[in-house]
Amino acid sequence: MELKVLGQEPAQSEGGCSSSGCGGSSDQMSHLPEAIRKKVQDHPCYSEEAHHHFARMHVAVAPACNIQCHYCNRKYDCANESRPGVVSELLTPDQAVKKVMAVAANIPQMTVLGIAGPGDPLANPERTFETFQQLTEKAPDIKLCVSTNGLALPAQVDELCKHNIDHVTITINCVDPEIGARIYPWVFWNNRRIKGKKGAKILIEQQQKGLEMLTERGILVKVNSVMIPGVNDEHLEEVSKVVKAKGAFLHNVMPLIAEAEHGTFYGVMGQRGPAHEELQALQDKCAGDMNMMRHCRQCRADAVGMLGEDRGDEFTMDKVDDMHIDYEAAMEKRAEYQAAALANLEAQRKNSGEGFVVLSSISKAKKETRPVLMAVASSGGGVINQHFGHAKEFLIYEASPTDVRFISHRKVDLYCAGGDSCGDGESVLQKTIRTLEGCEAVLCSKIGYEPWEQLEEAGIEPNGEHAMEPIEDAVAVVYAEMVEKGLPERVESQATVQIGA
Repeated sequence: MELKVLGQEPAQSEGGCSSSGCGGSSDQMSHLPEAIRKKVQDHPCYSEEAHHHFARMHVAVAPACNIQCHYCNRKYDCANESRPGVVSELLTPDQAVKKVMAVAANIPQMTVLGIAGPGDPLANPERTFETFQQLTEKAPDIKLCVSTNGLALPAQVDELCKHNIDHVTITINCVDPEIGARIYPWVFWNNRRIKGKKGAKILIEQQQKGLEMLTERGILVKVNSVMIPGVNDEHLEEVSKVVKAKGAFLHNVMPLIAEAEHGTFYGVMGQRGPAHEELQALQDKCAGDMNMMRHCRQCRADAVGMLGEDRGDEFTMDKVDDMHIDYEAAMEKRAEYQAAALANLEAQRKNSGEGFVVLSSISKAKKETRPVLMAVASSGGGVINQHFGHAKEFLIYEASPTDVRFISHRKVDLYCAGGDSCGDGESVLQKTIRTLEGCEAVLCSKIGYEPWEQLEEAGIEPNGEHAMEPIEDAVAVVYAEMVEKGLPERVESQATVQIGA
């Protein structure tokens, strides 16, 4: 089974994206000027490739928020939960800086520090900018980022520029106040609480103004949007077009998290989140107008480590206060690691032809062969290196006769409900298999007999033959083997049919 790799750039579609659908990091990176590529090449939140090799952390210094979202409740915290707005410790700027230095010394992969809550950073400007000021002086090699709802953004753009912040994320869920009124019950503007459509209109205007001001100053802007079925799902294509026209670099369409036990309005009212097929279909529809981010983990506001992991419990303030660190030696080790990681990334890009993989063993007669979703167990590094039973999430890839592209991730450690609601009689293995619905293969380093049998019964082919191999290459080989054996016809799920209609 021959695997051919092309060294040239992939062909461009009318929308300006490669045939892989703007899904992977190669699509995000290949068309960019060199100066911008350097800004994102080691940023795990902006580059899908980088998230395999580099880590991020958030510090929770911003408690207040100036809007209310129907999907947010910042009072809830569970150590087993990963959700924006959730924190275990609120920090002062001094504590935050001390924690960042400790993490940087112990996790050499850490390249990015972000402030994302638990409220809105720009609704807490003194705490936010004091933290940035200290870090600019003490850790100038760390990229500084901020995530905001955008209401206070225009008033703070000049201050953001003073702190050499190259990356800003704005959460924009709509550009229509009618839809906004269904998402935001109120905003706090000019010392007044403004409700409904009028408040949503103010928020939207400020978001758009702030986005334009940032891009005019050369700051990269990523836009987050929460997909809320029946509320803004059909509207987000328009959002993607608007934010691209105003200069946004990347669009991240995330699924709504709405569990009743979180105490959010949507959760209590029974608003469902999107199915995996619905989310992917919407991301694909938006991809024609915007580079799409698909590897987001919807991190806690105090997350630490690689995307998909959280090492925050290793760096609580009581533990940080007890650490004795040789910062000079640690920073030397950190610089060496990051230089090696960037060199490895560049070598991988050259060897993989910017990630555009062509399966030369599939004849022209089979070019109409349908794509296949595969789940991959990986703990990082861009290789298949995790036991099936140890995976807390699976990376989802789509293989087709022309390429392999990253689609999304799926968590298999369900959000903790606590009390008697945990453990409903369904085994962890059964829940994992249900989470992998739609996938036709699972690639991992090892797998036991019991999950092997149950996966096969569910129509998912287990594969442990490609341990420590690059993910895209292994997926391509497995897909070619599946095609040679003959792919059965597959019935699309109802969710896919509805959103793609």
